[in-house]
Order: sequence, then structure tokens, then C-alpha cells
Amino acid sequence: MAIGELFLSAFLQVLFDRLASRDLLQFARREGLHVTLKKWERKLKTIESVLIDAEEKHLTDNAVKMWLDDLRDLAYDLEDILDECATEALRRKLMTTTTTHGASSSSSSKVRGVFFACFSGDWSPSAVKFSVSMRSKIKNVDSRMEELCELKADFGLKDIGGKKASSSTSTAAVYQRPPTTCLPTELAVYGRDEEKAEVLEMVLREEPNDANFAVVSIVGMGGLGKTTLAREVYHDKAVKDFEPKAWVCVSDDFDVFRISKAILESITLKPSDLKDLNQVHLQLKDALAGKKFLLVLDDVWSEDYTLWESLRSPFMVGAAGSKVIVTTRNEKVALMMGSIGDCHKLQSLSHDACWSVFKMHAFQNTNINSRPNLELIRDKVVEKCRGLPLAAKTLGGLLCSKQRDDEWDDILNSGIWNLSDEDKILPVLKLSYHHLPSHLKRCFAYSAIIPKDYEFNKKDLVLLWMAEGLIQKQNNDNKPLEDLGGKYFNELLVRSLFQQSVSDESKYVMHDLINDLAQWVCGETSFRLEEKNEENQQPIMSERARHFSFISTSYNDKEKFEELSKVERLRTFLALPSLGTRYCSNCYIPIMVVSDLLSKFKKLRALSLKDYFIVELPDSIGGLIHLRYLNLSGTKIRSLPKSASSLFNLQTLILRYCSHLVKLPSNIENMSKLQHLNIRGTISLREMPPGLKELKDLEILSDFVVGKDGAGCALEDLKNLKFLREELHITRLDNMVGAQDTREAILSNKKGLKVLELEWGSQFDNSHNESEEKNVLEILQPHTNLRRLTLKYYGGTIFPAWLGDSSFSNMTVLRLESCENCTSLPSLGLLSSLKDLTIVGMKRLKSLASEFYGEGCLKPFQSLEILRFENLEEWDSWETMNNSDHVETFHRLLELSIKKCPKLSGKLPDHLPSLEKLVIRECAQLVVSLSSLPVLFKLEVDGCKRVAWCCPSDSQSLNSMTLSNISEFGTWSMQGFKKVESLVIDGCEELIHMWQNEMPVEKTPKELHVFNSIRKLSVFGCPNLVLFPEICFLPLLSVLKIKDCNALMSLPEGMKQKNVYLECLVIDGNRSLSFMTGGQLPSSLKKLELRNCEKLQFVFADAEETCTSSSSYSAIQEENINDLNIFLEMLIVISCSSLTCLSTRDQLPATLKYLHIYSCSNLTTLSREQLPGSLQELEIIDCLKLESITERFHNSMLLETITIGNCENFESTPEGIHKLSRLRDIGIFGCPSLVCFPEGGIPNANLRRFSIINCKNLKAIPRGLQTLDYLCISRCPSIKSFPEECFHTKLTTLVIGDLYLYERLIQWGLYKLTSLTSLEFRDIPDVVSFEIGMMLPTSLTHLEISSFPKLKYLTSDGFQNLTSLVNLSIWSCPNLISFPKIGLPPSLMLLYIYDCLMLKERCRKDRGQEWPKIAHIPCTRIDGKLIHDIEE
Repeated sequence: MAIGELFLSAFLQVLFDRLASRDLLQFARREGLHVTLKKWERKLKTIESVLIDAEEKHLTDNAVKMWLDDLRDLAYDLEDILDECATEALRRKLMTTTTTHGASSSSSSKVRGVFFACFSGDWSPSAVKFSVSMRSKIKNVDSRMEELCELKADFGLKDIGGKKASSSTSTAAVYQRPPTTCLPTELAVYGRDEEKAEVLEMVLREEPNDANFAVVSIVGMGGLGKTTLAREVYHDKAVKDFEPKAWVCVSDDFDVFRISKAILESITLKPSDLKDLNQVHLQLKDALAGKKFLLVLDDVWSEDYTLWESLRSPFMVGAAGSKVIVTTRNEKVALMMGSIGDCHKLQSLSHDACWSVFKMHAFQNTNINSRPNLELIRDKVVEKCRGLPLAAKTLGGLLCSKQRDDEWDDILNSGIWNLSDEDKILPVLKLSYHHLPSHLKRCFAYSAIIPKDYEFNKKDLVLLWMAEGLIQKQNNDNKPLEDLGGKYFNELLVRSLFQQSVSDESKYVMHDLINDLAQWVCGETSFRLEEKNEENQQPIMSERARHFSFISTSYNDKEKFEELSKVERLRTFLALPSLGTRYCSNCYIPIMVVSDLLSKFKKLRALSLKDYFIVELPDSIGGLIHLRYLNLSGTKIRSLPKSASSLFNLQTLILRYCSHLVKLPSNIENMSKLQHLNIRGTISLREMPPGLKELKDLEILSDFVVGKDGAGCALEDLKNLKFLREELHITRLDNMVGAQDTREAILSNKKGLKVLELEWGSQFDNSHNESEEKNVLEILQPHTNLRRLTLKYYGGTIFPAWLGDSSFSNMTVLRLESCENCTSLPSLGLLSSLKDLTIVGMKRLKSLASEFYGEGCLKPFQSLEILRFENLEEWDSWETMNNSDHVETFHRLLELSIKKCPKLSGKLPDHLPSLEKLVIRECAQLVVSLSSLPVLFKLEVDGCKRVAWCCPSDSQSLNSMTLSNISEFGTWSMQGFKKVESLVIDGCEELIHMWQNEMPVEKTPKELHVFNSIRKLSVFGCPNLVLFPEICFLPLLSVLKIKDCNALMSLPEGMKQKNVYLECLVIDGNRSLSFMTGGQLPSSLKKLELRNCEKLQFVFADAEETCTSSSSYSAIQEENINDLNIFLEMLIVISCSSLTCLSTRDQLPATLKYLHIYSCSNLTTLSREQLPGSLQELEIIDCLKLESITERFHNSMLLETITIGNCENFESTPEGIHKLSRLRDIGIFGCPSLVCFPEGGIPNANLRRFSIINCKNLKAIPRGLQTLDYLCISRCPSIKSFPEECFHTKLTTLVIGDLYLYERLIQWGLYKLTSLTSLEFRDIPDVVSFEIGMMLPTSLTHLEISSFPKLKYLTSDGFQNLTSLVNLSIWSCPNLISFPKIGLPPSLMLLYIYDCLMLKERCRKDRGQEWPKIAHIPCTRIDGKLIHDIEE
């Protein structure tokens, strides 16, 4: 489908602006091109005038559609021509600047105009070449434009009314939404109950209002159900007291007279023949006077406040509490109409509600159960409609008349936009695009490059808009382009074309159908490469495509980009990281693909190779003269090629987290248009290039590295960068020399700088010059607009006066880290907006006294919310000003954290009325007095001198407490635990004893109601705790953890009856636990974990045996375990060395699903009878004496995973294993006594993974392995046969570590495994040459060869056929000297070589004999190092 009039008009307007530029007109008159340019402008205007007619006719005339496509291409090419001329002019200007000086400059070397300077008389070879090329391009544009004008006449295209056509005269006019009424159109409304209640609450809310009425807005994208929700509210019984009520459909024509008259007629229920607005308003005023009315204005578009002000004037006389409900797609409309607090943003329907809407329309005449594959249909419907009720309704209505299954399949598998000519989804959403201002139309269309469901960053998209030239400054607008682009973005956001991500508030998404709308608008110009699957058929890329994007995957081979072969004039190549990744450099692309890309696409304006494992870029990148945006974040490049200095138009350069980058382009000054340079995380960067100071337009500079011994750009050169803003991180300030001679402030004039981080070297030695560093900090005084400041490793003894000055009233965050020489802090209390203060590693700071608060300040730290002190070794006193009645401190503090301050003594501030979180750690001398903390929510005290809580009633909000390693407790009352839900007690036996003294065991004290809220209790490190009956008085307890309480004999009686919510019980490090009384475990318990209980012999023990045998210890005294109502689901036993069996009666809970046992050296069996039928996972590792699991598996068991490892006496798997129909994974390793599997073999229904390692006496592989995906057989030398059925065509991963099997499989022919993707050979001792012949399948992507001690050669046969191989690993082959003679496959992207000494020497970059064979591989690591990093 063609782009259409709306998009092309916006594009052509940009060309008109450029053709009319003053520089261009001056050049044209001087060089005789004035007539040509005027002719172009005139012809383009005649073409523009017929766009509406062309848009109408292209729907039925394919020739007109092609004409529009050609026009769009011409517009792009014309823009490129203008850009090339401007670039050439700039290049010559820069050359003149660098090659001519003083008197040697001549008038012939000066550029006579910014544009088309190429024709100014320069006869250098490059200039002549450019001139010839440009004249050819101009001639081409001339002829194409002439042809388009001729075809315009041939097609009979006419000017039918300027830029807009009435709907009555044009079938191509914008869809007019039918007027709405208050009457419901749906039999039922689904999924809106909660939102209806929220809107009703807004409508019924009584709030004082000067206007007597309030506006309630419902905002959301088109088709989301705003009108339906408004109807639901309008007819609800709760609004019956509103009288009168009126409903008016406003639509895009905000005609005050029409709307006012409609309201009047709706109230009076009589037609009105009034012709004058004044008369209508007078009657409407009389009708509303003193009445509590409810008015709905549906589908409002206008942002004109004067129109709203005129309309609302009669509403002022209504009774208090009157409401106006507004539905709109634009949040700005809602705000303009006064709906600030009462704005409801409508969300998409849930899957269930969307399915219900679909069913209501699709099955209105048929029985829903008559349709086969209903679940599949449901999945497709909810996926297609994406919570949009209009889409569900339309799709259901279309299918209700279809009877045949194939008709349903065709529709459900088609695009939502292609359902039917009668489909109303496209026109409804198209309205949103139609109402956009022209400057937003191209921005929105460009957004089609974003994949569906992709969460994107606002700034990333704005920078791409800048690269494409979509953001244009208006006259007298000095706002930075990024800020202007941010404004554009917000406009699209409030119009519901973008939405904030639910999972990450910093990201945004486009609804699928809005994404489709953008794709429809841009037509063939934008192409998203998507992964192919059965549900997703990739469209064919048009040769007209200009923008290309794809989501990066781990391996991106040449075939992935085949679609690009037909494209010549690509402007955007955008590699998008997979969701959830961040600069991980885990994506690989062949070097030749990158080289071909940069050589072919000379028109690129935006290039992103983010997160690709790229070590070097080819010099051809310098030929991308149009390039504005370059993102190489997360790559492994060490530097950019010298040719990159020729990127004269580059605006954005992102090298974020390029950890290997050591230098920036030496001639960076040639990038004179650079505005955004992000080098955050480039930890190897040594200095900034000297030319950086010449980048006068630079606005964003994330980092500045001060070079050693004055190398590179000097710190004072930052003065030249007048427009720096947002964030700046200056590192290695210890390299600064001559600060004593520099007095002029460097940063104080940078008003836009909001975040500043200053960092010196981390080594505090003689290299730090205290006086020098203070002077450096003096000259780096920022502007008072600064909001966030961090100082790290500052070596001065005092801070300069500006730090803490009250003029920094905008500062909200301050962090002082490792300023080890400073002995005092400045008057930080004077920073009136400071919210977050962190002091870390000031090792010489001894006290905080009055100067910390600010002399004479009555409200120091008046905004502070977070205060952290950490690692202050000498800090011993804190003057908290508690006794000063006239000074109010920390009254807004929410979080206080003090860690590793071993000498701090005294008390905390007495009155912290807003404190919610208090953390004290490793402050051995500190007394923590918990008083006057009324809203404290979380308390963590670890390692202090004393804790006292004098006024527990002051804290009614405490929810979580951790008390660890406290020397003593002062006054303490259990009342402080009243609302605690989580309690951790670690090494605080005194507290336990105090608790027990308040709680007599024989009866429940009346005070125990204060513990009713505790749900999680952890008791650690109380070695003298013998009994703990208090557990039974915690009725809501759900998690109980007891660790290192060695004297605890047993858990208390009564847990079964009193701890009815207990779900998790963990006992760790108990040497005395003998048993629990009969029926101790409550039926609610789901997880039991026992660790390091060295005397435990049984988990479930017979009651008689535990009474008669003092030597038997168990966790649970057992009757018949399944008569005790135990519903345990998970049992974990670790390092219980005395454990011999789990149950003396061979009974485990019937509900057990997960059983994990590790390092129980005396365990011999799990059960002699059978395991629970509910068991799903069984894992036994490092149980040396284990002989068997059980005698026989039950037929109906649900077991899915069996893992047995390092069990030396384990002899055989149980009988009946072949009947475990759900078994998916078997792993057995380190079991030398295992000889064979049962005769029945292995279940073959669902088994996917089978692994046998280091079972030296196993004789044969069992039968029944024909469904495997993964098979591993290693170090099992006794295996002399194997069933061929286990090597079937669906196998994807194979690991072989046995010489016999290796030789047999080579003879058998591994090429038969046509689905195999991963193959590993290991521990093959006698092979000298890896002569694999033609045995390996072409499907192989990963190959590993390890522990071949005699291997010398890899032969060519076989490797040449591995066309899909991307990963080759070679381990421990010390004698290997060469790769195949023909080299390694060109598809290879990763080569790992470890412990191969001879091969390592022969693979050295540029020098080794094997280097030519591996030079094409993007990532080669030898012994863990990148081959480019290996030193000679």
C-alpha cells in the first residue's frame, strides 16, 4: 500500500524548507543554479497539490500507486543529494582550516557557501570526482521529476481542494466515526468491573470546586472501549442522583454552538431552532442552574482551550458535585479540560475478557462446543487482538458467518489489517494518525522500525529521529534537538500511540495494532526482519526499503541478511538487543557481513551494531558520509578506524561499555556536528583526543578521562564545550597537572549540567597532592542547577567552600566516596533540596558536629529522605542536636543506614518521625535506642553494643526485623513486635531468654496477642537454646528457619494444632535434635529441609523405636505417616552423616513431589517398598553407601527427573523404570558399581535427556532411547555395544567420551543424525589425526574436541561440509599443531582454544602459521584471552 498523502505531504514540506534555505539560494544565484532549484520547487508544489487525488485513485489504479512510490523515492534521493553537497562543502572547509594558516590562505581556498561549495572552483581530484558524480545525480533527479509531472497529467490527477477534502466528495477521505449515543450497543461488557468502579468513585467523589463541576477523563487508544466504559458509568444506579444527564458525541469538530445545542436538546428532550450561541447558552444555563448534572462529552480531539472555555461557561451555575465525563485518546485534552487528578488511563482487556468479547460475537448463532480446537482458536484470538475489544468484536463478527474450518483458519492466520474491506479497525486507528501535526507524522511512521512487543528507550528513538532529520528547529527556538525530540515523543505518548511499559517504567511499547498502523503508514520503506516460524511468515523486503531492523540473536550468519541483497539505498541498519540483555556482547556476526554492509550501504544515516562481538571495523566506515547515528555499544573494538574522522555529519556516537576501547579518533574535531558522545563504561580509555575541544555543538559527553602527564585533551578545554548538559563523569583527576596555575572555573557556566561525578585515582599514596586536588575541585565548581554530585577518591583534606553552599538549592543527591584524607564534612544541612546523602570510606572523619548541619540553620536537611554512612573507621561521635529545641533535623528522613563504623558510640537521633527503614551493621560501640519511630517499617541491627526500645507504642508499623550479634539488650518490650511479619534473630540469646521470661510455657500469657502477625521467623546462632516452645504461640507462622542452635533437642509439642499455616521448615546445623513427638508436623507444611544434622539417623522414625532406642535419632517420630495428615511436597536432606534411611517403616508422605538428598554418607536406601506416586524429581548426590533407590517403581508415578551422582555402591536402577511414562531426564554419574539397567529398558514416550558419565562397570546402554534430544556417554569403558535406536534422526546434542564408541560411531556414520546441532568428543586417548571423513551432519552448529592427548591434525574432510558450524572448542590437545588445510568453515563465529600449547603459538595474530585460517572468525579466545589481546 502506498504511503499516502498524509506522509508524503510532511516529507515534501521538509524538502521545501531545505530548498528555500538562505545558504542554498545564495549559492544558486552565484553559481547559476537558481533556475534549476526554483524549477524543482515549482514542480514539487504542483505534485503536492494532487496528492489527495492520487491517494484516492491509488486504491483502484495500480499505476497511480506506483507513481506515489516513485515520488517517495525521488523525495528520498533529492534529500540525499542536498546532504551530499552540504557534506562536501563542510569537508573542504575543514581541509582549508587544517592546511592553510595566516597569510598563506588565499581567497580561492575559502568556501563561498555552506551548500554546493563543490562548484566553487576547487579542481582537486576528489572535488572533480565529486562534481562529476553530483552532476549525474542532478540530471537523474531532473529527468525523474519531469517524468512524474508528465505521468501526473496522463493519470488525470487534479487539485481537488488543497490539503483537505470533504468526506462527501472523496472516497479516500479520512474515516468519519459514526456518532455515538448513550444507549448500550453490547449485550454484555467484560473485564471492566474494576475500572468502572474506579471511574464511578471519581464521579461520586465530593470535592470543593470553585466551578461547581469537575471533569473526569477516560483516556486510551482508539478501539480500547472508552465509550463503552462511559456508557456503563452513565447508566449505573450509583449516578441516579444526577439530574439532568446528557450525552454528546463531540468528535474532531469542536463546534461550540453545535455541542451546546446538542446538550440543550438532550436535557430538554426537545428540538431547538435557535441560531445564536448566546441564546443557546442562556437556555442551557437556566436548565442547569442549581442542579447536579452529569454530562458525557464523547470522543474529544481538540486541544484548543478557548473553545472549551466558551463551552463550559453555562456549566458554572450547576450544583456542587456536578461532573463532566470526557473520553479522549489524547491526555493533553484531558489536562486542558481540567482533569488533573481524575484522569483514568484505560488499559487493555485481559486475555479472558478479550476471549469473552470474541465469543459473544463469533458464536451468537452457533454452539461454541461445536468448533474443534477451541483452545488453539482462543490462543490465536487473544494473540491477534492484544486486549483491544474493537479487534475482538470485529474478528468475532467476521467469523460468525463462516462455517467451514478452512475459512476460520484463513482468517485467524491472516493479518488483522487484512481481514475484510468492511473491517473498521484500520479506519478507527487511522484517525489517530490523521490528527497528528505534520511534524509528528514522519516520526510516528519511522517508529514502524520497532518490533512488536519490544520495549524501547525514549532517548534511543529520539536520537534515531535526529539521524533521519525528523526533528527540525523552529524560528527562534534554541531548545536542543534532543529536548525537542523528547517533546515530540511526549506528544505521541499522550496521544496513546506510545504506552509506558508495565514491567519497566523507563521503557515504552507500542500496541500491536498501533505498530501495524505505523507499518501501514510507512509502507515498503521500513522492513523488520523477524524470526521465521510456522505462525510468522516473513514478508518480502522491497527494493525500495530505506529502514531495516532486527532483534539480535546469539549467532547471525550471512544467510540471515540475504534480504538486503536487493536493497541499495538503505538509511537505517538497526540491530536491537534481545529483551532483558544489557551490553552483554553475546551476539556474533561474520566479519565479512560487517565489511559488506559498510561497503554497500553508502546512504546510511543510522547504524547500530550494538552488543556484537566486533573487534575491528573496516576502513570503509569512513565512506558513510550521511551517517548521523553510530551505536557500537558493547562491542570489543579497541579503536575506531582513522577513516572514521571523515564522518562529518555524525551527530550521535555511542560507545557505551566498549570495555576494550583505548582511544577515540585522533581527528575527532572533523566530527564537527557531533552532539552526543556516550562512552560510559569504557574502562580502558586512557585519555581524550585533543580535538575534542573543537566540538562546539557537543551537548552530551558522558565521560571525560584526564590523560597522564598532560596527554590528550586538557581538563580546562571543557570550557570550550559551552553546551554540555545532562550528565558528565570526569575520571583520573589525579593526572591533572598545573591546577595551581588555573584559577578560571571550568564548569560553572554549564547551566544544563544536572549530574556530575568527579573521580580521582583509587590508590592513596604519595602520588596524591592534597593541595593540588583541592584546587582541582575548586575550579570544577559546577553551576547551581546541578542535581546530583558524586566525589570519589578525592585526596584533599578539606572540601572547598562551594560544596555545601546554600546556593546549590537544586541538589538532590550527594555521594562522597573514599575521600580518605578529609577530616570533616562541609555544611551539607544547608542544601535545602538534598534528598539522598551517602558518606562512604572517609577513614579520617572523627565527628559530625554543628558545622555539618550549618551554623544558624533552623531546618537543616529539611528535604533529606535517605542517609547512609559506611566504612568510617575513625568516626566516634555524632552530635545529633537532640537537645536543641529550636532546630528541627531529619524530619523527612525515610531511610537511615550506618555500616562498618566500629568506633561510633552514643545514640542515634531521638526523633525521626518519618523513618521507615533503619539498618545498623558492624558498629560495635553504638547504642541503638529505638524510640520516637512511629512509622518504622524495617529494622536491621547487626553487631552493635546495645539495643533498647523505650517506647514501643511509638512504632505501630514495624513489619520486618533482623537482630544479629548484639552484645546486650536494654529496656525491651515485646509490644514492639505487634505488627512484625518477618523476624530474624542471629546470635542474640539474651533476647531469646528475655522473650521466654515473658512467656510461661504452661499457659499463654495475655500479652501474646502482639505476636499474631509474625509469618517468617529465623533463629540463628543460639548454641545454648534447648527448648523453644514459643513457636506454638505464633499462629500465622508460615516459614521457620533454625540454624546453628546445637542444643535444641526437639521442636515443641503442639505445632500441628497451633501452627496451621506453616509451609516451610528449615533446620540447619543442629547436633542434638533427636525427634519430634507424634504428629508434630502441621498438615500445611509443604517444604522440609534438614542440613548438617549430624546425629540424625532417620527423617521419619517409628514411634516405638524412638522410645526404646536412645541411640536412634530422627526428625519425626512416626506412627503411620500417611495417617498423620502430612502433605509434604518437598524434602531436602543435606550433609546428615548419620542418616541411614529416610523412614523406618519405608513410608514417605504420599504427596511428596521433590526429593533431594546430598552428602549423606551412610544412607543405603530410600525405601525398600515404593516411592510416593506423586514424586516428580529425585536427586541423590554424594551418598557413598547408597545401594538402591527402591525395589520397584510404581506404575502410575509422575516422576520426570532422576539424577544419581557419586554413589559408589549404587548397583542398579529399580525395576519398572520403563513404565515411568512421564520420565524426561535421567542423569547418572560417578557410580562404578552400576552394571546394568533392568531388562525392561527405559521409557520411550517422553524421555528427552539421558546422561551416563564415569560408570566404569556399566556393560550396555539400555533400550528405549529413541525419543532423546540429548545423549551423553562418557568414561564408561565397559560398554561394548549400543542399540542404534538411541542414535535417531531427532537427536540434537551428543556427547561421546569413549574410544570404542567413538570408533564405532565413525564407522556407523554420524552424518545420519540430520538434526544434530551440538557434538562433543572428549577423553579419546589414542587418536592422532581427527579423520572424520564425511561423517558429520551439516546441521551441526557446535563442535567440541577435548582431551585428545595425542591429536596432531584436524583433516579437511568433513569440515568443509559444516556450513552451519558457529562454535568450535578445542580443549587439552597439547600436540595439536594445525587446522584443516582448507581452513575452517566461513560460518564459524567462535573459536575457543584451551591448553593447546603448540596450536597457541601457531595462531598468533598476523604472525602465526594458522592465523590466515582463523582471521575471519569474529571471536577467537586462547586460554581465555581474546586473540587480539595476547601480547607477544
